[in-house]
Amino acid sequence: MSENNMFLSVRDIVVEYTQNKQVIHAVNGVSLELEKGKTLGLVGETGAGKTTVAKSILRILPDNSARFVRGEVILGGENITALEETRMLDIRGGRIAMIFQDPMTALNPLMSVGEQIMEVFSIHRDDLSKAECDEESARMLELVGIPRQRRFEYPHQFSGGMKQRVVIAMALACDPELLLADEPTTALDVTIQAQVLELIKDLQEKLNTSMILITHDLGVVAETCDSVAVMYAGKIVESGDKWPIFQNPSHPYTIGLFGSLPSMNIEQSRLTPIRGLPPDPSRLPEGCSFARRCPKVTKSCIQNEIPLIEVEPNHLCRCLKFNEGGASNGE
Repeated sequence: MSENNMFLSVRDIVVEYTQNKQVIHAVNGVSLELEKGKTLGLVGETGAGKTTVAKSILRILPDNSARFVRGEVILGGENITALEETRMLDIRGGRIAMIFQDPMTALNPLMSVGEQIMEVFSIHRDDLSKAECDEESARMLELVGIPRQRRFEYPHQFSGGMKQRVVIAMALACDPELLLADEPTTALDVTIQAQVLELIKDLQEKLNTSMILITHDLGVVAETCDSVAVMYAGKIVESGDKWPIFQNPSHPYTIGLFGSLPSMNIEQSRLTPIRGLPPDPSRLPEGCSFARRCPKVTKSCIQNEIPLIEVEPNHLCRCLKFNEGGASNGE
């Protein structure tokens, strides 16, 4: 699909944080594309910049510590990074919604869950009366598998899985065009994880909603996503359609992620971890940020900035071994 037909285009986003007078380079030139009704899995370890990308799309970065240096977010052909804040208030919760990682912090403990869902309708649906907002909130709870009479209860009366269902109901209340799901099942046990993911997938298909799913779990990506982008140290190091990446992981970091997973088919006494630690985001090294942990590092990897290179159709990788003329012989 051509760029003009893409529903969401994130172009060259750069975001910095300031902490203890140090500049943290959180996101360093990230570009993503997503088709209408499709799901992109954004994968990477903690601190890679995944949540910052999502908050940049929704424009909810903290004013006191974050700085949006550059970049564009094009949603349905409209550059939403250039919009006035008053316009963004309509877009948040309306066209774009976000499921946050921890439902405990996403819900107000002093309001019933029904009131919190009603609030979404009252902000974005001027045509609804209070009684109609209440009826819509009851309908949304039923849609996520919670009896409508429980809308009068408070967050502390729900289990972790039920709270996450409430958050999903809030996010989907106004049929958003784009859903940002930030590790929506991390705090849940395995059985509830499967139920919540199945719920999100079913609702997404009914509403034709596009989704960016932020996760550490490659198994979740395999079950849920159409395409994948792997982040490391604030950059996309590998991206493309799901199966080319799963069948032919090409960046050493992606290969390391797959190598760290237990296999049901191979008998092994220990997993193979990725050695070393991620770089300090306040002092990112020149060249490839993964070079100090890479088993196939060369001098050129440390010295040169490496672009995303096409490995095969719909599969890009940021590694010098694919760069024509780049060193791949251990020099």
